[in-house]
Amino acid sequence: MQFVFENSITGDEAGVLKQERERERETLTHDTSLEISANKSLRTSHLNRQLINSEITMGLLQFIKDYFIGFLDYETPKVMVVKNKKLGVIYRGVQFLVITYFIWYVFISQKAYQDSETRPENSVYTKMKGTALQGDHVLDMVEYVRPSEGGDVISTILRRVVTHNQRQGTCAEHFTVPNANCSKDSDCISGKVDFDGNGQRTGRCVPYYNQTFKTCEIQTWCPIEDYAPALAEAINFTVYIKNAIHFPKFKVFRGNIKPNKRNGQKYLNKCHYNEEKHPYCPIFRLGYIAEQAREKFSELCRTGGVIGVFINWKCDLDLDPSECKPTYSFRRLDLRKNLPSSGYNFRFAKYYSKDGEEFRTLIKAFGIRLDVIVHGNAGQFSIIPTIINTVTAMTSVGICSIICDWIMLTFIDKNAIYSGRKFDDCKSFMKIPVDSGIELNSNGEIPCPVQLTGTEMVLTPTESQIIANDLNLIQPMKNKLNKLSQSAKHVGVHYAENPLFLSTLNQVNNCISYTCKHNNKCLASSNYNL
Repeated sequence: MQFVFENSITGDEAGVLKQERERERETLTHDTSLEISANKSLRTSHLNRQLINSEITMGLLQFIKDYFIGFLDYETPKVMVVKNKKLGVIYRGVQFLVITYFIWYVFISQKAYQDSETRPENSVYTKMKGTALQGDHVLDMVEYVRPSEGGDVISTILRRVVTHNQRQGTCAEHFTVPNANCSKDSDCISGKVDFDGNGQRTGRCVPYYNQTFKTCEIQTWCPIEDYAPALAEAINFTVYIKNAIHFPKFKVFRGNIKPNKRNGQKYLNKCHYNEEKHPYCPIFRLGYIAEQAREKFSELCRTGGVIGVFINWKCDLDLDPSECKPTYSFRRLDLRKNLPSSGYNFRFAKYYSKDGEEFRTLIKAFGIRLDVIVHGNAGQFSIIPTIINTVTAMTSVGICSIICDWIMLTFIDKNAIYSGRKFDDCKSFMKIPVDSGIELNSNGEIPCPVQLTGTEMVLTPTESQIIANDLNLIQPMKNKLNKLSQSAKHVGVHYAENPLFLSTLNQVNNCISYTCKHNNKCLASSNYNL
């Protein structure tokens, strides 16, 4: 059997197939390169993160290392002694003021070594006693004391204006009301109500009760109240003020009545308050209260007033408990008597019916209102405030140095020199040639050659001090001095014209001349080993 194979792929189809294979190859190559690039980017990003983390870790470790190493270092300020009497007087004077302030005011006066409590708990109970005669009536505390149960506010009636049998009707206005006086009906406007008046005007002008003058008629409770005298006996009324106070922080309880189980009640029935003789007898005469408040009792009876009774507890619990006792002070609290609407007064009425008609008895009361105000402050030694205030005092002494430094660097003539020495601001470091023959420091430099001692410029001291009392030392000193001068000229005019440098050279010359002439001791201390 014979098989015949016939090529069914034409030339065009072969070309297309070849192009497709090339495109597939290019696509595969591109995908491979993208994958390689992505892997490379991923590795690079990972390496960058590792590098950043490593740098952060190293930086943190270096910071911790530097911190702990530096933490163990000791720093101390530089001490410079300034021989200036004016500055010394200022320094000691400021020190004296600061120390005196803390010792006398802070510790002795304000007792800063104590723990204190200024908001105690307290209670007040008041009661008033006394009788007075007004006309044919005897008045006791039920009649003139408000409120009757007592408390930290109590008032007593010193003058009562009583108007009996008042009823609704018309009557003449009181002559003290502004514009109430009239001569004819046209002077009174019907329906008008005065703010300071007692009722509504009817428009009629009528005689004022049994008087010859006239006032406008009003519709109100009639008759109108009139003036009444004061209670003369009220000056001897007594008020009993019982006060108890508690300091919770220290668990201390005190009262203004001294405990006395045997004769306590008898003592209170006979005593009146006296700061020295009877400090534990809180019974006060109204006349005494007015006197201590610097008020006239007769004026208080006329207009009334509000007086504050201040009970002050200042207890030093480091002392004996008997030293913790109250003090009393009195001061008027309302507007003064020479101002409008000053004083203290109020009205109240008693109503009743008679023959089916309502009547009332109106009472206008003028009196003294007593406001009892309690202040308390207790202190006891405590180690914590003592340490805090002691450290504060010691720290405040440092203000003296700050003030004197400011004066020294601002107002004293040689403030530039002080500044250079205090802050080590040495601007005259000069390079000296090695062949100059002058001994240099490890940096090849000569430091500033002067320092201040008193008011004179002298050479900076070194380890070796040359006492030029031997004529054999004169020539070596001159040679060294000449080399120093030549070096100064060699390095420039800046150093050679420096006043401090020239002053140093002059002092060495003077020292040599003095030694040659008198053959006495001449101390020359120098970094130049002259």
